[in-house]
Amino acid sequence: MTSSSRNEFFEALAFMEKEKGIPAEYLAEKISSAIVVSVKKDYGSKDVVFCEIDCENRKFNVYVRKTAVEVVEDPDTEILLEDAKKIKKSYKLGDSVQITLDTKQFGRIAAQTTKHVIRQGIRDAEKGQILVEFQSKNQEVVTAVVQTIDPRTGNATISIANSEAILPRSEQVPDEELHEGQHIKVFVSDVRETEKGPKIMISRVDANLVKKLFETEVPEIADGTIKIVSIAREAGSRTKMAVYSEDADVDAIGACIGPRGARVSNIVDELDGEKIDIVRYSDDPAAFVGEALSPAKVVSVEIIDADLKSCRVSVPDSQLSLAIGNKGQNARLAARLTGWKIDIRPESGFYGEDEAE
Repeated sequence: MTSSSRNEFFEALAFMEKEKGIPAEYLAEKISSAIVVSVKKDYGSKDVVFCEIDCENRKFNVYVRKTAVEVVEDPDTEILLEDAKKIKKSYKLGDSVQITLDTKQFGRIAAQTTKHVIRQGIRDAEKGQILVEFQSKNQEVVTAVVQTIDPRTGNATISIANSEAILPRSEQVPDEELHEGQHIKVFVSDVRETEKGPKIMISRVDANLVKKLFETEVPEIADGTIKIVSIAREAGSRTKMAVYSEDADVDAIGACIGPRGARVSNIVDELDGEKIDIVRYSDDPAAFVGEALSPAKVVSVEIIDADLKSCRVSVPDSQLSLAIGNKGQNARLAARLTGWKIDIRPESGFYGEDEAE
């Protein structure tokens, strides 16, 4: 390899490192292996071929090691001592003789094989880089750009950094219309390595999306002063989130709402207007259930069966519809948030057969 071609080679490696993010040393290792595999075919596939690529010092050497002998029985692995001395006078019988090869000797087939293995190595390296990048984002919220939307399935192809992923229709917020070029937040729920390469599982409906958005928006959550205990979400409609503060001087709900509601408003805007109820967590189940039914006012909470986590809640008659919510949503989310079965009754008395009981 001439000085000019050697420089071009190492400049190409540097370019790949810069543009593709693949370390030059990694590529050099792949190329070295490819060259060895290719050239070995000229030596009966015996382990006599070596390749050294030094990116730092821009050195590129390919050589064969043969044993110095008086009579050559295997020309692939042996060399006459007199020929060895032409390379270096100090060689003796039995010495391992290093014979530097000219890359022009590789031949057309060797070159093609090398190119193929190099291309495969680059693809593998890119997949490895993508996998590492995805794994660093696992269980996190990332910003993505909508590329295309399949009119048949509704699935959206989105780009995250330099990679693409699919946001299935089932993981999109109901009734939310995505548009090409739109920037959206998605939650990375899982990263898997498949035969076709790394696969990233993303969602817009996962309750963890809301949790991570609050962690980003509220410094007191990020530093651990405020804890998010549980979240119940019906994506696109309503979310309930239970919080408490480790510091008695910090108002957990107020901190999450922010000055003039700025913090929660930013998250509501990101979720396309989804309503968010922030309630105070309590170790007392009755108090927690009462808080969870917010914005309805609760008169009393009676624990029916602590083991089965069943309770009966009394609310003012005028608050009954609010406590239950549209199509039972408020009661349903409160039950999921607390983990308790909640039977909601009007303050004026029980219904029907319950009165008879």
